[in-house]
Amino acid sequence: MIRPYNEWGKRNGKGSTLAQVVLFNGLIATMAEGRTPYGISGADTLVMDGDSIGWIGAFADLPARWSAAERHDLGGRCVTPALIDCHTHLVHGGDRAAEFELRLNGASYEEIARQGGGILSTLRDTRAASPQALVDSALTRLDALIAEGVGTVEIKSGYGLDHDTELRMLRAARDLGRRRRVQVVTSFLGAHALPPDWAGDADGYIDRVCIPALRAAAAEGLVDAVDAFCEGIAFSPDQVARVFDAAGDLGLPVKIHAEQLSNLGGARMAASYGALSADHLEYLDADGIAALARAGSVAVILPGAFYTLRETQSPPIDGLRRAGVPMALASDANPGSSPLGSILLAMNMGATLFRMTPEETLAGVTRNAARALGLRDRGVLAPGLRADLAIWDIRRPAELAYRIGFNPLYRRVFGGAF
Repeated sequence: MIRPYNEWGKRNGKGSTLAQVVLFNGLIATMAEGRTPYGISGADTLVMDGDSIGWIGAFADLPARWSAAERHDLGGRCVTPALIDCHTHLVHGGDRAAEFELRLNGASYEEIARQGGGILSTLRDTRAASPQALVDSALTRLDALIAEGVGTVEIKSGYGLDHDTELRMLRAARDLGRRRRVQVVTSFLGAHALPPDWAGDADGYIDRVCIPALRAAAAEGLVDAVDAFCEGIAFSPDQVARVFDAAGDLGLPVKIHAEQLSNLGGARMAASYGALSADHLEYLDADGIAALARAGSVAVILPGAFYTLRETQSPPIDGLRRAGVPMALASDANPGSSPLGSILLAMNMGATLFRMTPEETLAGVTRNAARALGLRDRGVLAPGLRADLAIWDIRRPAELAYRIGFNPLYRRVFGGAF
């Protein structure tokens, strides 16, 4: 039976996982590495078997075991893996629109931070927010990403900077994953900034607040990875290393915000810990690139912050490309330096601002974004992997990075469910 487009996902009146579904007459961009551009090899059919991909190939070669499965005509549309936003700060209180005005009037990010603004401004609003308020405000931001085909999103703590609020943020992030059909991956970012109650004692904060909060959050099952901001306005490589040592004791992978405003060697240090990723990287040098390449770490490119802060130092895309360092792209959605709620716009920015190719931008929000989160079951379309798909009303994948302010999503499929 072939269902018309307007009946997709209407079984039992809502989206539901079907036992076996054949999607045919489409352009299947598998995003498999080392093959044809976008992993397109002439396949026009994809079979979903429950929540997994069962088969991909030409419709004429459809195996007999799938011949009785329900069929959906894609109408020539393009299918990609569901998108992955691998770096966000979706859970927070308040906004920083006033600081946006200050920056436009000449104040720098560092000046605002040192005057009690920036991250510390959001700290005050987040500490004051109730658990329900944190969830409710974040749902709006999460829904915007889901509407653009996102099936997996990483969410960080880091705006509480005390024991209770850091855990409250992580609980809110977990709650978001229960309220929406999306996979939420959490990162503990207690080493995000030095709170005013610990002014002048960064070492004390790391040892007596950050690390104990990390251990408590891990004991509660709230942490998938550990992050830190290694920068002059945040924490030194030695201080971050102590957090990473604690993460190692807990069996948790690490990642880092590094080389955004200066070069402290944070990416190189994180690579020595086998970091999943190093993010921002505008001031990354050749030694840092080589260290990431040796470690197999992903470089996460965040054009939203570059754009919002009106930076002029671009990340070394050519150097990363030559060294074979996989590059992911993410929104960095946050209330201050990247109030960006569109992963599609992040793709366009990666192409226009940093000269990433359209294929690199799509790999950056699929295959490489999955790698940046340590996820092996998604980001590529292949038999046995999760049936997390995005079906687009486009004829070629490059359109996703080409258009500005336009969302061509036709259907998002999460775990085989329309």
